[in-house]
This record gives sequence, structure tokens and C-alpha cells, in this order.
Amino acid sequence: EVQLVESGGGLVQPGGSLRLSCTASGFSLANYNIGWFREAPGKKREGVSSIHPSDGSTSYANAVKGRFTISRDHAKNTVYLQMTSLRHEDTAVYYCAAGHPSIWAIPDLYDYWGQGTQVTVSS
Repeated sequence: EVQLVESGGGLVQPGGSLRLSCTASGFSLANYNIGWFREAPGKKREGVSSIHPSDGSTSYANAVKGRFTISRDHAKNTVYLQMTSLRHEDTAVYYCAAGHPSIWAIPDLYDYWGQGTQVTVSS
């Protein structure tokens, strides 16, 4: 069974850090572009970051550039999203997705999705 599972979300104060994990089973993440998305209440799902399967090249939304870092561990079949300097506006459910999108930030172009993990930034 193909499955993606996110973990690592939680409640953090502004300025704090969290590391999200996305672990795959039933397939190898190394063969897919992996994207992180987030969805805040009342807002559309938006692309946060992605990592390309072949060369590990990365992409980031302008809102998180310089604060978030995406990385992967092939041995663990896991992709991470290290989030630092968190802000109130980063509060959302974060999802990882796997696919072969022509444009990394478009959710409809991904094949597999995790169930999401809540990130809440609040004092």
C-alpha cells in the first residue's frame, strides 16, 4: 500500500522552530518530486517547498525562503522540512505530497498525499 505519513507538527511560539517529517511506505521517495504544502483555515492549499528526485534541487515559496529548509534521507525514505523563525502566519495544516509535477507548487499535479500535520504558531 502506498502511504505518506507526516509527523512533527505541534504548538510553537513565534520565533521558534519545528521539523516536520514525511515518511513513505510502499514506494521510494527517491523516484518522486516531494512537495510540502500547507492549508490555513479559509485559504487555499499553497506550495511551501519541494525537492527534486534526481539532483536534490529545491524550491521555496517566497514567504518561507530563508526560514525553511527541505532535505531528504534516502535510507529512511523520509523528507524533512526544517522550519525556523516561525510566524503566526505559518499556522496551518502541513501536507507532503509525491508526484512528477511540471510545476512544483500546483497541488493537483501530485499523485500521493499524506494526512497532514497541524502546525500552530502562537504565544
